[in-house]
Amino acid sequence: MWFISLKKLIQCKYLAHFLNVLPNSQGHLIVYRKAIRTNLLLTWYSLTLKKFFPISFMSNPFIMAGVMGWPVAHSRSPQIHNFWIRQYGLSGGYGRFPVAPDQLEEAIHGIRALGLAGSNITIPHKVEAMNYMDWIHPLALRVGAINTIVRQPDGSLHGFNNDGFGYIESLREAQPKWRADSGPIVILGAGGASRAIVVSLIDAGVKEIRLLNRSRDKADALAEEFGAPVSALNWEERENALSCAALLVNTTNQGMHGEPPLDIALSQLPTTALVSDAIYVPLETPLLATARLRGNTTVNGLGMLIHQARPAFEAWFGVMPEVTPELYAEVLASL
Repeated sequence: MWFISLKKLIQCKYLAHFLNVLPNSQGHLIVYRKAIRTNLLLTWYSLTLKKFFPISFMSNPFIMAGVMGWPVAHSRSPQIHNFWIRQYGLSGGYGRFPVAPDQLEEAIHGIRALGLAGSNITIPHKVEAMNYMDWIHPLALRVGAINTIVRQPDGSLHGFNNDGFGYIESLREAQPKWRADSGPIVILGAGGASRAIVVSLIDAGVKEIRLLNRSRDKADALAEEFGAPVSALNWEERENALSCAALLVNTTNQGMHGEPPLDIALSQLPTTALVSDAIYVPLETPLLATARLRGNTTVNGLGMLIHQARPAFEAWFGVMPEVTPELYAEVLASL
């Protein structure tokens, strides 16, 4: 019975898929082979000997989660989650799952087959993955994308978007007294990150958002979808839009490693304004460096990345983790 059951489990096409991609997970192979082996043994045990020999370790199973993307080797999510797993003495692991777009449906179904607690979803799968959920949180529906999948006790898959939560928490970490209604907010870019940030700011009580994108039609579409307090402006107005602003947000890829810097002069931006960039490689983009030198408080994208991980970790591992200097040091060491 032991050999037959194990062979059938190994032949599962979803398990084979994950076994094929795990060798590319850069440093997490041993953890995840152990995790897969543990889940296989637990499954075999539950099918064969459980009713005869109940054992105590069933109450503390090895919990697996990860991040699906294409590519995904750059993701720092494993450093974040595995740090918390060690910090709280949990039995589990988190790794990278490179999933090509044409294999996304199969990979998501594999969450059930493998008994994963769930998975983060990153570019380019955040929108497409919604099609394979059994339920999607209303906030994620408003954003139009998910970044977290949580497998429920009945095996159903629920989709969430924690990007906005991560962004707001990163602002409050940098400026504890920050308020969304303290003044106009200027957002550059109208892609997925912008949508999540716009929704989170609206929910936080923002009074005015000035949205600018190189393609005006995308900014117009977001303004029409979300209504007041969002208004779309021409890209050429980006510097005038900074007048009296309390927060400037860059959600474009300008300033990212390998990309040209964001073309904007900050002379009209009050020095009291907070300046944030969704980019975290490099940690200080040219925009943030310029803002810092003129006296603005700056926030890079690393805080957003770390804080968005907290609700997902709680959903999978049952602990709402703290963000500490030691965690930042762990992640920074990998950049």
